[in-house]
Amino acid sequence: MQATLTQTKFADLKLINQGKVRDIYDLGEYLLLVTTDRISAFDVIMNEGIPHKGFVLTQISKFWFEQMSDIIPNHIIATEVSDFPAITHKYRDQLEGRSMLVKKAKPLPVECIVRGYVSGSGWKEYKQQGSICGIPLPAGMVESQKLSEPIFTPSTKAELGEHDENIPFSKVVELVGQEVADKISSTTIAIYNRARDLAATKGIIIADTKFEFGIFEDQVIWIDEALTPDSSRFWPKDLYQAGGPQPSFDKQFLRDYLETLDWGKQAPAPQLPEEIIRKTGEKYLEALFRITGMKP
Repeated sequence: MQATLTQTKFADLKLINQGKVRDIYDLGEYLLLVTTDRISAFDVIMNEGIPHKGFVLTQISKFWFEQMSDIIPNHIIATEVSDFPAITHKYRDQLEGRSMLVKKAKPLPVECIVRGYVSGSGWKEYKQQGSICGIPLPAGMVESQKLSEPIFTPSTKAELGEHDENIPFSKVVELVGQEVADKISSTTIAIYNRARDLAATKGIIIADTKFEFGIFEDQVIWIDEALTPDSSRFWPKDLYQAGGPQPSFDKQFLRDYLETLDWGKQAPAPQLPEEIIRKTGEKYLEALFRITGMKP
C-alpha cells in the first residue's frame, strides 16, 4: 500500500487550523494550505488515508482555478515549494505537489453548492417534497436526471464534526448582504456551467459541486478547493443512465461502502479494508488523469 500523509507537524510553522483534509499554517503575509491524504465521509474523518489524495486534490484545484481566472480571481500565490518562503523548504518532501501558498482572505460563512442533476440529498428531498432545498421541481423526475438549469442551493458552514444545513437565498443575503450574495450566486453558476462543458469533453459529468468564497482587499475571491472529487460528484459520461445511482470518480464509492455497515455515522470511524482504500484511490487518480492528463 502506497505511503500516505495524514498529519503534518512542522514545528517551526504556526498551525492555525486542521480541517477534515487540509492543515493551514500562518506564514505572516500568506497562508500555507497543505492537503493531506485524509478522507471524511458523513462529516467523520476516517482513520486511514487514501494514497495520492492530497496530490490529486491540489492539482485538480490548480487546474480549475486557472481555467476560471477570467470569471473570478482566486487565492493562489504559488504552488511550487521553491516559490514559498524559505522557512518551508526543509519540508519540501511533504509539501511538494500537495500544497499552496495563498492569500489571507476572510472566508464567507456560506457553502456555495450548485446542482445540475437530481442526486444525493437532493434526490432524497425531491422524493419526499418535490423540491431541492425548497426549490420546487417538475413532477415525475427520476434519480440522477439532469435539471433544465443548474440551481444554487447554499448551506451553512458547520464546525468540524457538525453537519452543514441547507439555507434559502434570503438567509445568504442576511449573512453577507445583497451585493455579495448576488455575486457568489451568479459566480457559482458561471463556474459550474464552464466546468460542466469542459468536463464533458473529457468524458465526465459534473453532477454537483460546492465552492467557497472569501473577501480579500474588499473583493470577492474564490478560495479553498476547486471542483475536486471531494467537493463534487463526477460521473463517467459513457455510463450515464438516469433512473438510479451512477458510478463515480469521487468518494461516493466510500460512502456506498460505509452505508453497508452497521455504523451510526459518528466518530469513531470504522476500519477501512485495504480493498476499499485502494479502489477509492484509483477513482481519485482516474479523475485527475481525465481532467488534467496528469499522473503522480
